[in-house]
Amino acid sequence: MNLTFRTFNKQDWTSVSKIYAEGIATGIATFETKVPSISAWDEKFLKQCRLIAESDKKVVGFAVLSQVSKREVYKGVAEVTIYIAKNQRGKGVGKQLLDALVNESENNGFWTLQAGIFAENNASIQLHKQCGFRIVGVREKIGKLNDTWHDNVLMERRSKKIN
Repeated sequence: MNLTFRTFNKQDWTSVSKIYAEGIATGIATFETKVPSISAWDEKFLKQCRLIAESDKKVVGFAVLSQVSKREVYKGVAEVTIYIAKNQRGKGVGKQLLDALVNESENNGFWTLQAGIFAENNASIQLHKQCGFRIVGVREKIGKLNDTWHDNVLMERRSKKIN
């Protein structure tokens, strides 16, 4: 598959929101129950490091970062959000996109990336491991979605480029 990566722009919102809705529908990708408005989404994620994966000029995935803390000491720490279109999962899109996000994050001064992943989402856990993340803990029954408690696996990746 021939993938290209570029920065998100507002014209991508229709595709991004559809992919996000597909993730919500799995029941193991997020505690969100509905797609936010573009303004809420735009406010939640950092302005830098917003990547779109395209194949044949169609958006097939997105990866973004959110701020972990407003404290200056954590300015180089961000949380990863990555979603792949349902019909593109298992084709290597996620690995290439997450690798691109890691590279982009390091170019923007981020030294640690973290992720909180549903324990049931083995595909996402394996993807993050392939991209250099390690499990640092599990938050047991951290959230309840549709009357079911879920554990959250905490993962992190420390940059080898930023000392």
